[in-house]
This record gives sequence, structure tokens and C-alpha cells, in this order.
Amino acid sequence: MSRAFDTAYANGGVPTWDIGCPQPAVMRLVEEGAFGDRGTAVLDAGCGTGEHALLLAGRGHLVTGVDAAAEAIRRARAKAAERAPGAQPTFLVHDALDLPALRRAFDAALDVGLFHTFSDADRPRYAASLAAAVRPGGPAFILCWSDRNPFGFGPRRVSRREIRQTFRASAGWRVERIDAEELVSRLPGGRIHAWLVRLTRRP
Repeated sequence: MSRAFDTAYANGGVPTWDIGCPQPAVMRLVEEGAFGDRGTAVLDAGCGTGEHALLLAGRGHLVTGVDAAAEAIRRARAKAAERAPGAQPTFLVHDALDLPALRRAFDAALDVGLFHTFSDADRPRYAASLAAAVRPGGPAFILCWSDRNPFGFGPRRVSRREIRQTFRASAGWRVERIDAEELVSRLPGGRIHAWLVRLTRRP
């Protein structure tokens, strides 16, 4: 998986998911205070080149962004040095299937465009990994491709049923809501049908 992501960034490439600014859905979450008060620790899983981590850090959150693609993390660190010298997130090359290895507990988590890349076998591993990283009672937000998209391009589609099966109680989560949303993309058409998933880490 990390090799595929590295390829997308190779030779100065810009992946279709890297739009150069935060997703509107995430901006709305930030505006509504979904990630808690200033100073809360937030994990950005699959952070890419850091747009959402930088947005959250700019609002006073203590952000750690992780991504399997080393080039994405290099670009994220460069953005942080240029834009936010006083409020930089921490960016790490790290596997989201092994978040316990970070040895940190987060108050909230964000995943934009990562969940839908996992295979059936890796989905429960990811749910458990994320649960191990988020404190009980903490929220997590996932923005992923929806099965409402037509087939023929882009990543794997995800259904509401698959989301509920993955983030069930036995995996440590409570699914609060799954709302129809949009992902802005550099793919033809620009906007992709998505799900915005709101989770709570169970005690």
C-alpha cells in the first residue's frame, strides 16, 4: 500500500486527492468545534501533505499527522515550516495499521480518504488500531468514498453497511451518524460522493 502512495507522489507528482487546501467537510467540522477545545490532541491518519493537520493546528489543537508515504510527509513538513512556524503539527511516516506504536493517546481523530483504501482483511485491523489510539469517549471522523459513485474510476466504494460492520461495538466504536457528503478531488468532475462518518470511542 505505501508503495502505491509513494508512486502517486513520485517525480513531483500531485495525486488526485491532493487539492492544496482542506476539504470543505473538514472545515465545517472545525467550525462547529467537533474536535474539542484548544489544546486537544488530534490524530490525522493518512494526513497526506498536511492540509487538515495545518488547519487544526492553526485552531490551537496539538496535531500529529501520519502517512505511509515518505514524500507526502516531506511535503507536509515543508508546508508547516513555511506557513506555521509557531504552531507546527508533528508529521511522521507511519503505518495507520499500527497506531499503538506511536505510544500516544489522542482526544480525537480524523481520516480523510484513508479508510476506503483498506482491503476487507485490513479494515478490522484499522478499526482496532484507531481505537487503541483514541481515548475512551473521544470522537473520530472519517470521510470516505461512497458506493453512490458510479464505477469505472477512483478507489473502492464503501457502503453504510460496511462502515457499520467495521466500526461495530466489538471493535471499540459507536457509530453516531453516517451522512452523505462530498469529497473535492482533482478527478474529472471535481466532486465525489462521500460518507462523513462520526464515531465515538467506547469506554
